Amino acid sequence: MKLEELNSILNQLGIPVAYSHFKEAQEAPYICYVVDDDNNMGADNKVYKKIDNINIELYTDKKDLELEGKLEKILDDNNIFYENIEYYIDSEELFKKTYEIGVILDADY
Repeated sequence: MKLEELNSILNQLGIPVAYSHFKEAQEAPYICYVVDDDNNMGADNKVYKKIDNINIELYTDKKDLELEGKLEKILDDNNIFYENIEYYIDSEELFKKTYEIGVILDADY
C-alpha cells in the first residue's frame, strides 16, 4: 500500500482528510493521518519489508459512534488492522480518536 491509497480509502468517509495537518482550521469532523514511526523487518543486513506505523486521527466536536463505526467499517473492508485510543482535548473542545495501523509499504512509495 502507498500513502496515496490510504488517503483514497479515508476519503470514502466523506469528511476532510489531510496528511499531518490542514493549512487552515477545519470544522469537525475531520481526519489527519501521519506516519508515527516504522517497524521494518530486516534480513541479510538490509530492510526486507518497510512497515510504517500510521496514526489516523478522527476529530469530532461530540462523541460520534456512527462516524466511528463508518470509519471502522472502511478499515475492515480494506483489511486494515487497527487498535484505537481516545482523548478529549479540553483546549480545542474536541474528541480525538486515534486508530493505530501498521502498513506494509510498496517498495516505491
